[in-house]
Amino acid sequence: MTNSTILRGKLAYDETFSCVQCGYCLPACPTYLAFGKESHSPRGRIQLVKLAAEGKIKLEELENPIDYCLGCRACETVCPTNVEYGKILDSTIDVLSEYRKKQQSIAEKMVRHIVFKKTLPNKKILKLVGTGLRLYQQTKADQVVRKSGVIKKVSPSLAAMEQITPTIYPPETRINVQEDPTRKTKTRVAFFTGCIMDTFFARVNDLSMKLLEAAGCEVVVQKEQTCCGALHQHSAEKEKAIELAKKNIEAFEQLDCDYIVNAIGGCGAALVEYAHLFEGNDPWHARAKNFAERNKDISYLLARMDLPMTKPLHMRVTYQPSCHLTNVQKIVNEPLELIRKIPGIEFTQMNKQDLCCGSAGIYNIVHHEESMLILDMKMKTVKEVNPHLIVTTNPGCHLQMSLGVKREGLESKVYVMHLVEVLAEACEIS
Repeated sequence: MTNSTILRGKLAYDETFSCVQCGYCLPACPTYLAFGKESHSPRGRIQLVKLAAEGKIKLEELENPIDYCLGCRACETVCPTNVEYGKILDSTIDVLSEYRKKQQSIAEKMVRHIVFKKTLPNKKILKLVGTGLRLYQQTKADQVVRKSGVIKKVSPSLAAMEQITPTIYPPETRINVQEDPTRKTKTRVAFFTGCIMDTFFARVNDLSMKLLEAAGCEVVVQKEQTCCGALHQHSAEKEKAIELAKKNIEAFEQLDCDYIVNAIGGCGAALVEYAHLFEGNDPWHARAKNFAERNKDISYLLARMDLPMTKPLHMRVTYQPSCHLTNVQKIVNEPLELIRKIPGIEFTQMNKQDLCCGSAGIYNIVHHEESMLILDMKMKTVKEVNPHLIVTTNPGCHLQMSLGVKREGLESKVYVMHLVEVLAEACEIS
């Protein structure tokens, strides 16, 4: 068996033939618009994958084009022939990962092990990280570090992200959800907290649960849940992603609920595609599919329920959609419907609203300069509508747009808030 035959079996080679090279994807692809190279467009990447599978180019020639893909999957939404770009991309990331593991240093392997296998899935470690960050903020050490410029010397990308780290709230302020067997509700939901979300944006999670209760839902939290595995998948840690998926499926199967709800566009995309991690004849495939069908973004439910919006919010608002909420979960109208229901709101849609902001998990850290090019394109469209508030539906987008506001010197004029925070304010929930 030749190397190209083996490679063809690992890459999503058959799926590449659905692409007819029409170019509909080009205006939707942020990397093509930012870099202007065919190799950084969806159709260009697909063609390169096909050539690699056929042994016509070397595998390493895929590295740069694939590494710089945001994985936003906007190309799938506009594609007239329904090319499964996500499947092609994931298979290529896996193949490149195998190739790179042979070249990784011991230090690189240790860092990946600590981050993906020891930190993200471990609630105790994340809680410790949260405590450390809270003390870092409370003691004003963050201000001292920023003035010193130490982080910027080590990593400009980390320095940029450190400046817009959200406020970490103490654990005693967290909501304590208690099951009430006497309470009569039409809808019972299990809430998915996420890992990074529950560390950096715990307040959004708490407000989400309060909003669901205000809308008439009974909310339960499964303590055995773990990280969704999205970052693992995008970083070629597929075995760990599968392990985490199995843990979550088993944990939520124990609950009798109508929906599993989250307020995290990126995590939600991973959860609804759990079945893709397993072969069709694997017993876990059917279980993953059942699990995925119950997963919904919070906007999906709240748009179908009555929220007690009593407080007018007199401001001009624009919306930055999460790519994974739009292109993977197919939740498009619900966030807009909820924003427009808020009394006093003046909603203004920005040009190319669905264009990725350049966050994409850890893309804005590992490919900082490229991410900033994409963010700068986005901020031009933001400034055109001159909003008081940018609404987001994903923590990565939230941080990226906050960074965009800071880069443009608009901190005193423009706020960035998660949709849940805005709805909670309108409902006078704190």
